[in-house]
Amino acid sequence: MTNKAYYETISAMEKKGVDKEYINGWACGFLHNPKREEQRLNDAYSAGYDDGHAGKTDGFTAFVKK
Repeated sequence: MTNKAYYETISAMEKKGVDKEYINGWACGFLHNPKREEQRLNDAYSAGYDDGHAGKTDGFTAFVKK
């Protein structure tokens, strides 16, 4: 994926009101950064990290805040 895909995906998630923890996790996973330390992990971050690491750009719907 390209930088364009990265910025477009982050922008789309922010516009749809996706949980910030998911977005942060997705960005870290997409960039192949190491995960946070264990005590700071949560479900949204972990799901985002896994999706970002896999290059998924559409797995965030469960984390849209209502």
